[in-house]
Amino acid sequence: MTLVKLIPPGGIVAALAVLIVSQLFFAFLPYKKRSYLPILLMTALGFGLGALWDFLGLPSLRLGQANVLPAAVFALLLQPLARFVPRPSREPKEPKQSNPTPRG
Repeated sequence: MTLVKLIPPGGIVAALAVLIVSQLFFAFLPYKKRSYLPILLMTALGFGLGALWDFLGLPSLRLGQANVLPAAVFALLLQPLARFVPRPSREPKEPKQSNPTPRG
């Protein structure tokens, strides 16, 4: 079996939708000082909640095997929480001080 046969088409569509929607959120939502990674994570979490919505059998708008409408709504509602996602600091760490004892 090839790897392509193991990946469901809905997974590919959902991954592309997460990337496209997160780029749209990053470009058009009016938040200051934001990084792309937290927006991508919140969008992926929203699409995961949309998949749970579909798994529970609640009504939805689908694009192939991907659940679009609840996923996009959840992703949009989770965007204000992106500021709480921890990010690595941009400032360089100071080097540790060397041992002041003389070698002898």
